[in-house]
Amino acid sequence: MGTPASPRPSVFSIWPHRLAVLLVCATFPLLFIGGLVTGKGAGLAVPDWPTTFGHNMFFYPWSKMVGNIFYEHSHRLVASFVGLVTIAFTVTVWLRESRAWLRWLAAAALALVIVQGVLGGLRVVLLEQTLAIVHAATAQAFFALTVGLAVLTSKEWRGLPEPMNSLNDGGRLRRLCLATTALIYTQVIIGAVLRHTGERVDAHLALAALVALHTMLILIRISRNHASAYGLQRSALALFALLLLQLLLGTVSYLAKFTAALRVPIDATVILTTTHLACGALMLGSAVALTLKCYRLSTARAQNAGREILTEQFST
Repeated sequence: MGTPASPRPSVFSIWPHRLAVLLVCATFPLLFIGGLVTGKGAGLAVPDWPTTFGHNMFFYPWSKMVGNIFYEHSHRLVASFVGLVTIAFTVTVWLRESRAWLRWLAAAALALVIVQGVLGGLRVVLLEQTLAIVHAATAQAFFALTVGLAVLTSKEWRGLPEPMNSLNDGGRLRRLCLATTALIYTQVIIGAVLRHTGERVDAHLALAALVALHTMLILIRISRNHASAYGLQRSALALFALLLLQLLLGTVSYLAKFTAALRVPIDATVILTTTHLACGALMLGSAVALTLKCYRLSTARAQNAGREILTEQFST
């Protein structure tokens, strides 16, 4: 008989978390560059895919990366790096992670980044605007997933929070955070439609009001009921600060792009709208992290209660 397969390591490995953080840090600038590509109308500056003017993408001469070609080709190169980091992360998780659901979640991230690359390429080949919108929405979903993976692979997630830091009504707060995350992502999709078509400003403004309301409700609930929970109030304050910045960027972008009230050079307008997009991604990622943290603290209360019951039973 052959020797039995060795079990997966149960000892915590820091490498999945390190690679997850690297993936977040690589994906965020990719979103920003993608926004610049859209804002400058550079999406079709390179007319072929997966090659670049007939060259292997990785060997295209740097001297020819000028004008809009620079933005589009840089977007492809950074996207390739994100894909490589995702592969490294997924392989590391499958080798070092004992939680089966997390291994499959990492595999889902790899599948999503492949789909995202294909969507970007088909957008160039088929010249289909709808694909550009789907490509933008999928990019934000992937970024949110990378943030979630960074939280789930952290050492803090594996550790059980102290009873004083657990939440006694975490279900309500968790549902509020989840609803807020869904609203922010819906706002991201409407924002993609607005950037690519110039339509649905009304829906974008209405959703902005809903997101602002929900973000304030989160901050109020945490400040009143969960101020002692470790890091929770700080996360809520960070989300609220991003909201204020996003509202400011959105207002200035709207005035610069859709009215004559603010005269801003076209390049500055592109930077404004792209920063607005990037801030929205940070809000989405922060909301995902806050939702996961609320889930962890609320389930920890039940686990701590069960641990106390077992301790009492064994002591009697």
